[in-house]
Amino acid sequence: MADLPFVPENIVVHLGAPSSDAPNVTVSFPDYIKNVASSEIFPTWPESAIRANILAQISFALNRIYTEWYPSRGYAFDITNNTAFDQSFVQGRDIFDNISLLVDELFNDYVRRQGSIEPYFTQYCNGTTSTCDGLSQWGTVDLANQGLNSVEILQSFYGDDIEIVTDAPVRNNQPSYPGTPLRVGSTGNDVLTKQIQLNRISRNYPAIPKIDPVDGVFGTATEDAVVAFQEIFGLTPDGIIGKETWYRIAFLYNSVKRLAELDSEGIALDDIRKQFSEILQLGDTGDEVRVVQYFLAVVSTFNDAVPSVPINGIFDEATRNAVIAFQQYAGLTPDGIVGEETWDQLYDAYRGIVSTITVPENRIAPYPGTPLTNGAQGEYVLFLQSYLNRIAATYPAIPTVTVDGVFGEATENAVIAFQREFGLSPNGVVGPITWDRIASLYEDLSVGAEKQTGQFGGYDMAEGV
Repeated sequence: MADLPFVPENIVVHLGAPSSDAPNVTVSFPDYIKNVASSEIFPTWPESAIRANILAQISFALNRIYTEWYPSRGYAFDITNNTAFDQSFVQGRDIFDNISLLVDELFNDYVRRQGSIEPYFTQYCNGTTSTCDGLSQWGTVDLANQGLNSVEILQSFYGDDIEIVTDAPVRNNQPSYPGTPLRVGSTGNDVLTKQIQLNRISRNYPAIPKIDPVDGVFGTATEDAVVAFQEIFGLTPDGIIGKETWYRIAFLYNSVKRLAELDSEGIALDDIRKQFSEILQLGDTGDEVRVVQYFLAVVSTFNDAVPSVPINGIFDEATRNAVIAFQQYAGLTPDGIVGEETWDQLYDAYRGIVSTITVPENRIAPYPGTPLTNGAQGEYVLFLQSYLNRIAATYPAIPTVTVDGVFGEATENAVIAFQREFGLSPNGVVGPITWDRIASLYEDLSVGAEKQTGQFGGYDMAEGV
């Protein structure tokens, strides 16, 4: 649910009630809508009534897909053909010609509420043998005969604030679960999505602590929220978002926002904001590029096949060549583009290095591989506090801290002061960019290593336990 809505190329239909052992069939989305429309309405109805019904049927199905309504409940299908739950679908039935032509025109259009981005849950009934608060299928005929067009018909049932999205993108439907668990140290849009969802769920379940900041960095605050969520809903409280926890969060998020209700709270564009690029490539700039360069620089210290690169935040030819070298080493397609697979492999390589090195006395340590936030403890917090105190001797705006290996409020305030002093986002989280700036300045002040601005100095590190 992290992306804007799309129309799937195919849809998996369960031929029975959700919990039945009926088979699943996979059909193209347009063929599915043609079948539903031919099963539920009459081809002799006025065209505006047929159009209104088709748009409602499309939106209903897309709402099920966008919210992963059934996958979030553990089912391996997108929708059922049971009209007690979903829409009628009769496998192998004949399709009416005029309905087929209209679906070909409309299949990637859908209804949404103004201010929301998800396909609206267009509940409907036939209006004769069954009635509901949504659209009446036979009622659309009466309105069409009064001269209303399809949009006016839909607005008469769902309200004037609905609108029609046209020409939505069509793509392959992939599960939202990223395939690997999210845990402390994970970063990216998937983390950001779950932070947003957990914070919304916590409004209904206040025992789940709020995550602040919502920044796409899986730190201790996110871990605490995940553990609380897992405890409340009977999952193993390990603080890791695996597949089961991922979809349980999605299920609860759908529920508290009533996304399958006529009075849905809706999903605003800000709810699915992306903070991290999907790919990084030649010409890109910014902190994400800087992080990639930092990891490449450390990996190059232990792997002669990977050249070192300046940490300057510019994805230039040198960075591209280093990425290609790493991809060749890791057995990936050497395209010089940092996508999800390359990022994961690079991050794993970096973490593997950090976990097997010792830091000689009076040498600076590399980024520990996971963000340091309030509540963290251990050797790297000791390093951080020592570095900050040395920097504070030169920069009085940065307060000194007790070097005790415990990341408490005083350490957080010192980190925020450093970030403000040096133009970083003042969130109190020590990720790779903040760590590199702190460690590099400490090195300049205390170690005296000569290096160009923004150039990784090749930390003296020894392999060991």
